[in-house]
Parts: sequence; structure tokens; C-alpha cells
Amino acid sequence: MPEQPDDAGMGLSAVVVPLLKGVLYEDGEARLWGALLRLQAQVRDYITVLGLELVIDEAEGYAFLRARPVEDETLPRLVARRPLSFGVSLLLALLRKRLAEFDATGGDTRLVLTRDEIVELMRVFLPETANEARRVDQIEAHINRVADLGFVRRLKPASSDTGPPRYEVRRILKAFVDAQWLGDFAARLKAYKEQLDPSAEAVREEA
Repeated sequence: MPEQPDDAGMGLSAVVVPLLKGVLYEDGEARLWGALLRLQAQVRDYITVLGLELVIDEAEGYAFLRARPVEDETLPRLVARRPLSFGVSLLLALLRKRLAEFDATGGDTRLVLTRDEIVELMRVFLPETANEARRVDQIEAHINRVADLGFVRRLKPASSDTGPPRYEVRRILKAFVDAQWLGDFAARLKAYKEQLDPSAEAVREEA
């Protein structure tokens, strides 16, 4: 008798329900991932009725559901659109850029950053303040929001680790933050920096 896969007992609902709740990662749910690959044709047929589509990236090891484009915007959405604050959008753009730079080195597949490294990424784009502790608290709030969205994962510290928290940048970020999104945000960021630096506007007017 041929050997049964580990996920042989898992049916369609066991796969669809976790997908409706959020992103499914191969490294976090190996059995569910195997069942998804085995049942993906059935999953696609099922969620089509719900107005959703399945996105799977086997190379990066993640899958998620997204709403199919519809002409009638009055129809209810099972996958809600989440408005993002400027700080969260900035952090996503910086992490996406850092991930691209990391991939270009051809080294490890996991990008891990400390809280202090993320603070330094954002510091140059934020207005000066005399209250550094408050600035760090604000950035931590942005990090927590990005973690809630599933784009970073806080790593458990080792028993001997007394350093700042460490975060793994999840590769699903590449699916949500594409070149067009980065381009649009870069234009917004340029305008924002000019607001922070009145001298830039003065120089442009003199030119």
C-alpha cells in the first residue's frame, strides 16, 4: 500500500478556514501547506463563489486570499481593505526596499532586523524631536501594526538575549508592495520631506 501524505486526513474546510483568517505560511503550517497544494483546485473553485481568488507562491512559501475585481463596489467584501497611516506606509516601503537589497546579496533567505535597526531606517524620514523615547514608542506602534498585518514576525528571544526585539521580514511583503506602489509612495514621500524642510521649497522658488 502506498504511503499516505501527512495531510491525507485534512479536507477542504480545514484549508479554507485558515486562509479566510489570514496568510498561510509553509514554514509555520507544514501539514496545512501540503493539504493546500493537494487541494488547491478545489479551494479555487470554492472561493470563486465567495468572490475571492487564491494566491500561492510556492517558491517563497506563502498563500493568501484576495478579493476579485468587481465593477459593483456596493457588494460586500469578505477581505476588507485596510487603510494605512503614513507611518505604517513608510515602514512598509522601507522594509520592502531593505528586502530587495538583502535579496541582491544572495545570502541568507531570512531578513531579520532588530527594533533599533528599524528605528534607524525610519529616523531620517521623521521630523526632529527632543523626545527620543516618544519617537521610539511611535515607531514601535508602527512595527506592531505591520506585525498585525502579517508582514513581520517578532522572534522569540533566546534565554541569554538581552538585546532589543528582533523581527523577521516576511516575504509576502513582496506580493503587496510592488514597483507601482513604491513609485506612488515615493512621490508622496518627496512631498512630505519638502514640507519638513522649508528650505527645499525656497531653493526651488529661487531657481
